[in-house]
Amino acid sequence: MKKSMAVLATLLLMAACAYAKNEISIQTKQTQLVLQVKDDGRLYQTYLGERIEGVSDLSVFDMPRLRRSHTLSRGFETYPVLGTEDFFEQALEIQHADGNPTSVLKYVSHEQLAREGYTETIIRLRDEVYPLSVTLHYAAYPDYDVIRQWSEIQHDEKGKVYLGRYYSSMLYFEEDSYFLTEFASNHSKEMQMLSQQLLFGKKIIDSRLGTRAAMFAQPFFEVGLGGPVREEEGTVLMGTLGWTGNFRFTFEIDNNGALRILSGINPDASRYLLARGNVFRTPDFYFTLSNRGLGEGSRRFQRWMLRHQLHMGSADRMTLLNNWENTHFDFNEQSLGALCGEAKSLGVDLFLLDDGWFGNKYPRSNDKAGLGDWEPTREKLPGGVPALVRAANEQGVEFGIWIEPEMVNPKSELAEKHPDWLLRLPERDTYYQRNQLVLDLTNPEVQDFVFGIVDHLMQENPRLKFFKWDANSPITNAYSTFEKDRQGNLFVDYVNGLYSVLQRIQQKYPQLYMMMCSGGGGRSDFEGLRYFTEFWLSDNTDPVERLFIQWGYSQFMPSKAMCAHVTNWNRQASVKFRLDVAFSCKLGFDISLKDMAASDLKYCQQAIAEYNRLKPVIFSPDLYRLVSPYDTPHCALMRVTEDRGHALLFAYDTHPRYGEAIVPTRLRGLDPQSRYRVREICLMEGQKSNLACHGKVYSGDYLMKAGLMVLGRGKLTSHIIELTKE
Repeated sequence: MKKSMAVLATLLLMAACAYAKNEISIQTKQTQLVLQVKDDGRLYQTYLGERIEGVSDLSVFDMPRLRRSHTLSRGFETYPVLGTEDFFEQALEIQHADGNPTSVLKYVSHEQLAREGYTETIIRLRDEVYPLSVTLHYAAYPDYDVIRQWSEIQHDEKGKVYLGRYYSSMLYFEEDSYFLTEFASNHSKEMQMLSQQLLFGKKIIDSRLGTRAAMFAQPFFEVGLGGPVREEEGTVLMGTLGWTGNFRFTFEIDNNGALRILSGINPDASRYLLARGNVFRTPDFYFTLSNRGLGEGSRRFQRWMLRHQLHMGSADRMTLLNNWENTHFDFNEQSLGALCGEAKSLGVDLFLLDDGWFGNKYPRSNDKAGLGDWEPTREKLPGGVPALVRAANEQGVEFGIWIEPEMVNPKSELAEKHPDWLLRLPERDTYYQRNQLVLDLTNPEVQDFVFGIVDHLMQENPRLKFFKWDANSPITNAYSTFEKDRQGNLFVDYVNGLYSVLQRIQQKYPQLYMMMCSGGGGRSDFEGLRYFTEFWLSDNTDPVERLFIQWGYSQFMPSKAMCAHVTNWNRQASVKFRLDVAFSCKLGFDISLKDMAASDLKYCQQAIAEYNRLKPVIFSPDLYRLVSPYDTPHCALMRVTEDRGHALLFAYDTHPRYGEAIVPTRLRGLDPQSRYRVREICLMEGQKSNLACHGKVYSGDYLMKAGLMVLGRGKLTSHIIELTKE
């Protein structure tokens, strides 16, 4: 009897161990995603939510309810393929070499590996009929509560295999309501937040512009689960795709009210021919699931970006003076030397030369010619770039330069010499955006050429510190002579070609600062920022509009990466107001100092000194958005250091209404037990603070519960308030 019981116990233990192998938990400190292999051998999502402590037997996570309204539905399969029994949006669409349009992916194995700063879960799936495999990857960052997800697709078929869609991620939720915040965009009106309730059916956010992929839609979203998206409370999923190209987010609510969210490359016009043995790697999808609203989700992403994603995330950033809005194309060696002197007197670190410095057969005197011919215009710059770098360095500032290396004017020596390098439709009229076309970065020769632009400038000018990398045209004539019979690969291979160039630049020049730009804020994604130290938010530098743009980007991006320049846009706003808006981000100037009043210039010089002193606070990822410009004619936000000992409060009044009730602004993120001295800084010379709180000491608890009167009824007024723990 005892022997029989022992045998039974052993069998039960073996069965339990075997069952446990089919349960996969991917978790951070706050979030848990549970996947399970069912009796059919396929992988399903059984839980995604707040981490559940003390659960060792994952079998307690029951299968979500089956779709009882349709007997063929199978539930929340992790990576379903189009053509199987689930009739909702699928993660993968494939056409095998024999024409069969589907696959059934079965679980093979999985492993969890400790990486530096995260745990990677690798799950292998395989079709039992065709030599097709899909590997799912999940990188969980426990200290940041961020999960990164991607897929790898490979086959060993003899013949042509096409991928019709190939999402990076598929997540499921079951709540009683869902509310989406998306980020609509246009040139000079980027990152505009729009919210709506999701109901039955599909909502798609996508882009297919190729290079300026974020021109009309930004690659970010927020979904309120069980209620609208809110700043400091409620459950919200925040997601983004790391892809500097066409993207798609699909939100679909089924007949039972369950939501599936798919994120990945936009498959439109991108039916991908996957060569035998090659691995198709989807872009990374990043998400955080916060049960304390958007604010906590933003702080997670910003901390994670600075530590794990943003190029040179721990390094300083340089303030700069750009010449574009001062001179446009009209400059020469002498006038640029004088501007380098102005940069020094202003107190910034770097002078940035913008468009118009190149081209000889076709000099770049406007945007109609010269693009692609990266030789300094001899008439303008007889000493070339070396003379400019030397002039800047002799005056005590660094030198940076603008390039647009992916683009070409038809009126250029490059276009005449290499017409096969241009993306252009055969036998059709050519459409031009800003009088230019896009180079074919799917072609390795073109990749070498683009890398060579940066490499030559750096070899010639080792002290060159900064590049502004622009891309003003979308892919308007989508045909590649290099891709030949695989035109569906163009949009994907273009972006991978761009990454190949950027990787080479970074490997050779790891300390080079580069700004990602694309006709304004047409590029703003996590993968791009692996190679760039910062990005240009928008060509619109009107400070009122910038409050909205910066508010939107701050949902996901750290301030260190967000370039904000003081310009002459909106002259109704004082220079102080314009600078105070830019002060909360990565500060720059694009303005004529000669036309500036002496008091304004003095203010800028003093503010730059304060900015340099306060960079550790300004660049802190601990952001608290207090008063939204979307809700009121005011805006308030604050940054707090990790030890909660130092903070900055930014308060802006845009266009208050007559007789409007003004209430105290309650602060966040402070230590309630500590006392803080409150002091308004960045005042005009001779100006005294009109804030009642200036110079006083308050407890952190008081500041967070009672608040401060820092907003008012003045039009286009601003205050920067420093809080220091006593």
